[in-house]
Amino acid sequence: MLQQVDTVLAVGMSEAARRLGLSPRTVATLVSHRQLASRKVGRRRIIPVSALEAFIRHEYLPMRKGPEKVVERITHGTE
Repeated sequence: MLQQVDTVLAVGMSEAARRLGLSPRTVATLVSHRQLASRKVGRRRIIPVSALEAFIRHEYLPMRKGPEKVVERITHGTE
């Protein structure tokens, strides 16, 4: 017999905060600044679990940067 696994697709603000280890206020700020995707359903705001995972990957993976550019200071004969 196949066993059905219920996968949670989205969570509320407080559960998102718990999963991220942040305060609900911080999560609300991230949502309002559009740094964390969410959706309004009636009076409730939900956050897809995939958005939580994407947020963590984006914040904590090393940023890939090209070689550092050296910027020389240009002086106009006054040193």
